[in-house]
Amino acid sequence: MSCTASSRPGWKALRQRFSNKSTIVRSMRHEEIPEDHTDPLIRVLHRAIRVAVKALAVLMVMVIFWSIADVVYVLYEKLKTPPYFLLDVGDILETFAAFMAVLIAIEIFTNIRLYLGTNIIPVQLVIATALMAVARKVIVLDLKEVTAEHIVGIALVTIALGVSYWLVQVKASGK
Repeated sequence: MSCTASSRPGWKALRQRFSNKSTIVRSMRHEEIPEDHTDPLIRVLHRAIRVAVKALAVLMVMVIFWSIADVVYVLYEKLKTPPYFLLDVGDILETFAAFMAVLIAIEIFTNIRLYLGTNIIPVQLVIATALMAVARKVIVLDLKEVTAEHIVGIALVTIALGVSYWLVQVKASGK
């Protein structure tokens, strides 16, 4: 039996709740950093934190564009040196690492945006970002220069993050 949006339990109530725009805006506010706290000092501090987070979002966008420009520049430099338009394995891995760094920066920006826009902590997204960072590390890992303990540590972190991601996903899907 398929479950359509209109047949889900509580769908009507949700649709009514979010039918007017002011309700959506109210529901997207942070519970941890309310703007209407009773203590004036706390209220000012909460506003300052929200401004700081917005500044971080702007800086992250700048880092993303700077990183993209860096990837383009590095690729240009690698491709213009003889032999022309050829990359060796090290260059390809370096390029993958640069691309992954940009993707990680985009994920961090998404985390910041969600932090500003909702009262839900994006745990699954944070874990996914960490998994991407570990994947970047594994891609650029030089096996000649690392110890066995380092590899085991990365493996354990990867397993822990993978299990955490799976557990959060199972909890979110209600299984």
